[in-house]
Amino acid sequence: MVTSIARQSVIIKCNMQKSVMTGNYEYYYAAGLLTKLYGIEIPDEIKPMELETLLKEKQREISPKDEKEEWLLQMLSDYRPFEEYDEQMKELLLWGKKEEYLWTVVIPS
Repeated sequence: MVTSIARQSVIIKCNMQKSVMTGNYEYYYAAGLLTKLYGIEIPDEIKPMELETLLKEKQREISPKDEKEEWLLQMLSDYRPFEEYDEQMKELLLWGKKEEYLWTVVIPS
């Protein structure tokens, strides 16, 4: 899996307010964005089912600032993760947590 594809997918879906999450890779990047956007604490090594429980609790406390954030929250609440977990999911979570180019598909070089 090329992690940048999962990142780009989440950004495009939020920018266009279309589609749904299709896998745990997108799910982990989107969860990382919640840390960036709202300061939600998510452990770096969290497994999918634990992440789902944590996000369900925290989403009640979040008020989106715009349509992109609203769509991100909607996709996260609709998605049901698979139990499989790997290091790329952790990588995507960390990337989302430290995202410098919110809602930008192409990263400037």
